[in-house]
Amino acid sequence: MPAKPDSHLEIAHVLFIDVVGYSKLLVNEQRAVIEELNQLVRKTPQVKKSDAAGKLIRIPAGDGMALVFFQTPEEPVQCAMEIAKTLKNRPNVRVRMGVHSGPVDQIKDVNDRTNVAGAGINIAQRVMSCGDAGHILVSKRVADDLAQDRLWQPLLHDLGEIEVKHGARLGIVNLYSAELGNSQPPQKFAGEMTSSDGKSARGISDADAPEKSIAVLPFESLSADPNNTFFADAIQDEILTDLSKIADLKVISRTSVMQYKTGVKRNLREIADELGVAHIVEGSVQPAGNRVRVRAQLIDARSDRHIWAERYDRPLDDVFAIQTDIAKAIADQLQATLSPAEKAAIEQPPTSNLVAYDRYLRAKKFYEMMTFDARSPETIRQAIRLLEQAVAHDPKFLVAHCLLARSHAYMYWLGADHTPGRVALAKQALSIALQLQPHGSEPHLAAAWLAYHCHRDYQGAFAELAIAQPGLPNDPSVFSLPAFIARRRAEWEQCTANFERAVELDPRSTWIIQQAAQTYWLLRRFSDMARLLDRGLVATPGDANTRVARALVDLESHADVQPVHETIQTILLEDPSAVDAIADQWLYVALCRRNEAEIMSALASIPEIGIIPFNVRMPRSFCEGLVARAQGNVIGSDSAFSSTGSEMEKALREQPDYAEALSVLAMSDAARGRKEDALNEGRRAAELLPVTKDAMTGAEILRNLAITYTWVGEKDRAIKQLEELLPLYGPVSYGQLKLHPWWDPLRDDPRFETVMEKAKKPVELK
Repeated sequence: MPAKPDSHLEIAHVLFIDVVGYSKLLVNEQRAVIEELNQLVRKTPQVKKSDAAGKLIRIPAGDGMALVFFQTPEEPVQCAMEIAKTLKNRPNVRVRMGVHSGPVDQIKDVNDRTNVAGAGINIAQRVMSCGDAGHILVSKRVADDLAQDRLWQPLLHDLGEIEVKHGARLGIVNLYSAELGNSQPPQKFAGEMTSSDGKSARGISDADAPEKSIAVLPFESLSADPNNTFFADAIQDEILTDLSKIADLKVISRTSVMQYKTGVKRNLREIADELGVAHIVEGSVQPAGNRVRVRAQLIDARSDRHIWAERYDRPLDDVFAIQTDIAKAIADQLQATLSPAEKAAIEQPPTSNLVAYDRYLRAKKFYEMMTFDARSPETIRQAIRLLEQAVAHDPKFLVAHCLLARSHAYMYWLGADHTPGRVALAKQALSIALQLQPHGSEPHLAAAWLAYHCHRDYQGAFAELAIAQPGLPNDPSVFSLPAFIARRRAEWEQCTANFERAVELDPRSTWIIQQAAQTYWLLRRFSDMARLLDRGLVATPGDANTRVARALVDLESHADVQPVHETIQTILLEDPSAVDAIADQWLYVALCRRNEAEIMSALASIPEIGIIPFNVRMPRSFCEGLVARAQGNVIGSDSAFSSTGSEMEKALREQPDYAEALSVLAMSDAARGRKEDALNEGRRAAELLPVTKDAMTGAEILRNLAITYTWVGEKDRAIKQLEELLPLYGPVSYGQLKLHPWWDPLRDDPRFETVMEKAKKPVELK
């Protein structure tokens, strides 16, 4: 736009952009990233449109730029969204963006070129400076204009006011959708900040939480024995279970609420904000002799108003009747509509046997411990042992049979016991559950998981879910299972949407957050992976696996091992026993660092069953062989891989079409120089489980085939396999290719350098 003869103020709509971490880049890297940013900005439709109309000024700003539009406040916002969409496939360009509308004055700079000065551009820069990588922040003024349009209104999330330069306070709004922007609050907004209208900015605000939403917090145990929390746990668990069956309520899952322990003062309003609910239930349980006293209260967390409270004194064997009475009273207070089926479900006690229920609760705790933990197979085994005791004490204990079926199926899926016998145990437990309640939601949900885990029968799983869902409207797995299935089918939009719904019902579930983050790992969308893991660390800051996974982002995306190395060392100093949880991740990092002492320390903590990096189990002997191979120990490598081969061959005698075992056998034979066997086995594995049947495991098997080609000296085939794999969703990253010993035989091939460069880019979504 040409400068006007008589300079005067006018309203402009400014988009300010800068590159995050620019100063840490080398000079040539700075030049490259700015050139790439300039190029993609020039190609955005909004820039082309406004430029063609003569209504745009572009101003370079060292580590970014300002785009000054002159028609509507929608122009810079639309442009920001277009830039964010393009950057999804360019993880090396990390930017933050800020938008403001305000007065500017067009001037001539020292080079006699049109420039802009004024509050409009200064405030846009300050808005931007409040954000982190991926953020699109807009001033409250711009947000108020956008809120009048239904297109933009759902994307606006008020962060509140913050003090900026010269003591001025700015109202900031975060603009994001399910696919674009950064949904996490900027670091500058951490703490006790409130929004401009008084709402909390920590999560869903009081006003945004549904009226009929509730979280049942752990009940306080007033038992004379401080270690005996059974009755408190039992009553809280059943109240939560009963309320979650009411479709008219939003009820937060057990995994999330159990993090708010008793014994410390709880800020109920803060908890409600973090969980996205309006109401909280809390209480206490005091057993005495053969009687139990229960106090429960319902609180409106928005005003700290006690809506309802009651005390119950009953015989111990009447404990489940108490939870029914409490659940019905709470539903009545919230004016929730109960169908006849929901009323009947609430009034049905899970069991009359308290010993059976004790074993069931303890098993649930083990089942809910599943994360990226190397000990997961043993954790599930412990859950199975307790559930077997529960159903032995009460053979008609429906939900215990259901969880037992799911646990057996998961052991099979993990590869910890991938045998027909384990499937038979899962089916036996499910059969009993279906006999007890043929039309029950819980048995059909278990049947859905069994169809998925034991048979990859996605249609069968959906059919069972259709039966289960009406009776379990608040069960996160009703949404997480479709997310897992969509991931196997490479249906990324459905996968993301269902993970988001599951997280809404279980907002502090480390497991769900980690699984959603893993999806982004396999798409090489590492900024999204980091965002989700940061969310997980807010919920459970001490979780060792999440801390290591977050630090691995730098290794996978930039081949920078230092952050994850430092994180692991810090964890081991804080809690040496955590090594068992992170052993597989530590071995991976140690191999990438080529640190022999750390390699041996990590290997010593690998359990006999081995590791399951994604889906394909690699026994401990395979890890030993990999270490020996990296050390150049031919005898040790051959011995270890021979043990792996024997184990896989045994599994294949029972299950000739076990693709995962064939894949591991192929790599083991490749390491031992059995070239033809290795090639036949690797190719057969890929044929048995193609990506069209399972996008996730199929891609892992193709990655293992590339390793097999590499180890038998078939460089051309290895390179070709990697080139074919990179556009797919799979466990290959730039950092892994750059650092891991798997790929050492390819390092002298210039084509491998090209492959590594391609691996820097995310998988393109179709």
